[in-house]
Amino acid sequence: MIYRDFLSLPMLRVCLKEKNNCNTMSSQPKKLSYSQGIVYALVCYVTWGLFPLFWKAITGIPAVNVLAHRIVWAFVFLLIWVFFTNRRTFISYVKQPKLLFRLGLAGFLISTNWGIYIYAVTNDHIVEAGLGYYINPLINVFLGYVFLKERLAILQKTAVALALTGVVYFTISYGNFPWISLLLAFTFGLYGLLKKKVNLESMPALTVETMMVFPFALAFLCYTAESSATSLFPSSALITSLLILSGLVTAIPLFWFGKSAQAIPLSTMGFIQYLSPTLQLLLGIFIYNETFGMEYLVCFVFVWAGLLFYTISILTGKKVTIAK
Repeated sequence: MIYRDFLSLPMLRVCLKEKNNCNTMSSQPKKLSYSQGIVYALVCYVTWGLFPLFWKAITGIPAVNVLAHRIVWAFVFLLIWVFFTNRRTFISYVKQPKLLFRLGLAGFLISTNWGIYIYAVTNDHIVEAGLGYYINPLINVFLGYVFLKERLAILQKTAVALALTGVVYFTISYGNFPWISLLLAFTFGLYGLLKKKVNLESMPALTVETMMVFPFALAFLCYTAESSATSLFPSSALITSLLILSGLVTAIPLFWFGKSAQAIPLSTMGFIQYLSPTLQLLLGIFIYNETFGMEYLVCFVFVWAGLLFYTISILTGKKVTIAK
């Protein structure tokens, strides 16, 4: 995220002398240190890992209505945020019809991901949701192979195969396809793939994404407002406050994520990101007493083994290459 600094008088004098350098000097953001980037990443992923506590607190509201509120209030807060920080970039994105279509598709994907996650948390599937975010990095490898023609090293192929084995075992032994896990992994993976394709600034792009789905979310809330369970503003002041805060809860960790991504390597981010599903897994088992039987254990072991191979491939420099 790029912020415009106010010109001090000394800087103004320099700019008057060196007009060619004025824009460069005034637009350069203060670069974060590596340790600051680590702090931002830790706070971000710990917050995401503790999300079940927040969504569980919103009771008596259908998941789809919670999702609609999250979209509406996220757009409101993001719009205010971008207006004071980077509105020119936001406006430039809005003026491009092709880009609007792509960001609209991205908005649909991330909204679907949010909705599935809220459903999972509020319906006691936190462990399955955690599995989805463990699988996600391996899904990213698979999507890169399919859509970006990336050649995979043997370690990455092994990682994907192990994760697939775990999912197949779980499906056969438990008799229930882990659709929540895979939908979370694929929607977030496809969202990341699309974001990689457009390569835009994070917060202005996310504001446009939420803007594109905002009318549908607001229309849905208005349509269902007659029911007491789905009224636009529930009678409980606490629930209403939490629904409004869902916008900030969505926007602030994304800001932290953007700041950390500027300061630390992606490989480091890859390690820290496992904090989130790990915390979700622990919350699901020890706080909300969700079942974690042998089927889940074996599945997780295969996925964790796949992540180990994937991590080794990164540490040894066996990165994917683009097929010619």
